[in-house]
Amino acid sequence: MTRSRNAIVATGLLTFAAAGLAFPFYVASSKRPVIDPTKPLPPQATFRGPYINTGSRDVGPDHQTYTKK
Repeated sequence: MTRSRNAIVATGLLTFAAAGLAFPFYVASSKRPVIDPTKPLPPQATFRGPYINTGSRDVGPDHQTYTKK
């Protein structure tokens, strides 16, 4: 019973880890963007921005459109 229970737990953990690793690829492959570039950033993102991007020289939105490869 112990060996079969260990196999079930190990399989569950591996499945959970595989789903967690595959999730970013699933989100990146969606056709709809996660952040809508036509809308302004939410207040939380604008508040965190100066602290995360301390070396950024970005002055505003990028008006050029890029094709997805």
